[in-house]
Amino acid sequence: MMNVHDPRATELDARGARFARVDTWIFDLDNTLYPAATDLFAQVDAKIRAFVMEALGTTPDEAKRLQKDYYRRYGTTLRGLMLEHGVSPDGFLDFVHDIDHSVIPPDPDLVAAIRALPGRRFVMTNGTRTHAEKVTARIGLSGVFDDIFDIVAADLLPKPNRETYDRFLHGAGIEPTRAAMFEDLSRNLTVPHTLGMRTVLVVPGPDEALGREAWESEGADAPHVEWVTHDLAGFLAEVNPAARQIAPEID
Repeated sequence: MMNVHDPRATELDARGARFARVDTWIFDLDNTLYPAATDLFAQVDAKIRAFVMEALGTTPDEAKRLQKDYYRRYGTTLRGLMLEHGVSPDGFLDFVHDIDHSVIPPDPDLVAAIRALPGRRFVMTNGTRTHAEKVTARIGLSGVFDDIFDIVAADLLPKPNRETYDRFLHGAGIEPTRAAMFEDLSRNLTVPHTLGMRTVLVVPGPDEALGREAWESEGADAPHVEWVTHDLAGFLAEVNPAARQIAPEID
């Protein structure tokens, strides 16, 4: 009797095979571990703009223009302020992350999926450790990650700079060809892909209307992005080498 293969099972099997050697799982924080629709980062955005206005004595419109320009060109607005205006970073990080984290809902499915992953798990963020700890606590992920590599550990040099990835990987003793990186910005996956990591872009769901800059949503079809998902928990469950089961053939 002819075997009939389920195309979905074949696809999952092939995808899972690409993660079979992964023993290190690296996650961006904001808009990756929680839905962008929570709009948490809108609070940070407003605080950054207020800081720019105060530091440079600009109008709100000019502060917004500079904020977005520096974010795009330098990875963070702070980096642009430091390089172009000599602004001291003192107080910036604490100020912009002093926000209401209660808008982030618990996510038991994501917690279960990340806990089930074999090997080590890390957060790599352009935010601060304190911010990351508050976010992960709200989700239910406290104590799940082996470490958090934040912007201070990066010496204020943000992703997507190559030096920052090298610093993180060397410090944690990570072999990139056995690692997977999950990000909400395509450009931040360029270096991980070059280094041999599995790369996954986490995008908003189809019903999520967001006020993102156009460039932030670009690059989903770039060569350095291997997979795109709007369901991080579901994706992890599908590719988990320890838990994935291959669907049986139908006779």
